[in-house]
Amino acid sequence: MRVLGLMSGTSHDGIDTAVVDWSMDGGTLTGRLLSLGERRYPDELRARIVAALPPHQVSMGEVCALDTLIGREFAAAAEGAGPADLICSHGQTLYHWVEDGRVEGTLQLGQPAWIAERTGLPVVSDVRVRDVAAGGNGAPLVSYLDLLLLNGIEGRSGALNLGGIANLTVREPAIAYDTGPACALIDAAAPPYDVDGRLGAAGTVSRDLLDELLAEPYYRREPPKTTGKELFTPDYVTSDLPQADLVATLTALTAQTVADEIRRHRLDTVVVSGGGVRNPTLMRMLGERTGARLVVSDELGVPSDHKEAIAFSLFGWLSAHGLPATVPSCTGADGARILGTMTPGSGPLVLPEPLAEAPVAISFL
Repeated sequence: MRVLGLMSGTSHDGIDTAVVDWSMDGGTLTGRLLSLGERRYPDELRARIVAALPPHQVSMGEVCALDTLIGREFAAAAEGAGPADLICSHGQTLYHWVEDGRVEGTLQLGQPAWIAERTGLPVVSDVRVRDVAAGGNGAPLVSYLDLLLLNGIEGRSGALNLGGIANLTVREPAIAYDTGPACALIDAAAPPYDVDGRLGAAGTVSRDLLDELLAEPYYRREPPKTTGKELFTPDYVTSDLPQADLVATLTALTAQTVADEIRRHRLDTVVVSGGGVRNPTLMRMLGERTGARLVVSDELGVPSDHKEAIAFSLFGWLSAHGLPATVPSCTGADGARILGTMTPGSGPLVLPEPLAEAPVAISFL
């Protein structure tokens, strides 16, 4: 079954696409990567998304407009991604509602009807809210894919995604959570991002500012937990440091908070993905602070820039076959849940026969 995964993350710069042809033999699920792509948001739309993120206030009219405009962009991305049987769309997260450490709700915009109209294909969407309704954080959902990927790696292993927010999955015992910012604060200090980590490499880390930032209460909360740009806003750090020193300090903040968690779980091997992989200064700082072997996910057949789009392709396949796509110990939910709502395509909605057993291993071609 060919499933197109559509993903736009906390960097909100565009839409990643991944068409994967999934087949299962015994307990092993094999994914054949048919196409990978990216569609950048138009500058005007990206500016409107940024203006709608916390701590900004927006009208319901703007929420409605963004739901439509983002949906149209996702539809255009889907149309250009190649043939598929089903689409699973993440949409664009605008808000993650957290009170007293508990996730009460989550909002992803990008109306799936536009995707279904443009492509004629059924669309699975709104995938996070079912986990939230079951008492979970709605994140990190990618932990399901992570645990399959980590199966078979010797020693204590984990998977790290360095997007806008950093999340870590630990294989044994199975747990996953957001460690804090990955590139979000770095990008805010060096918009749109620190190309090749040059600013971070040129600057000097401010120990005083780093110690102040490390006092953030979130880092001391016990997992499972999740965070986002509702906490780590572009205005989270105010400093009169030279730009290079500020970027170096924020890069060190990401490296330190991630490394603390890697050491906490005594991980030998960490599979790394996300945009932060392309920041050599961040990767160097991370390596210096841990004794773990850092392996880019490409070495396991999963291109690091498209790992989350591949994960959403997987979630679409799981939902279509009646299988849960969450790990309760990773999200904090009461139990595993089948994710998403289904928008029919141009014809009758026809789903495969439900599968009785979930995959226990995964491979990619």
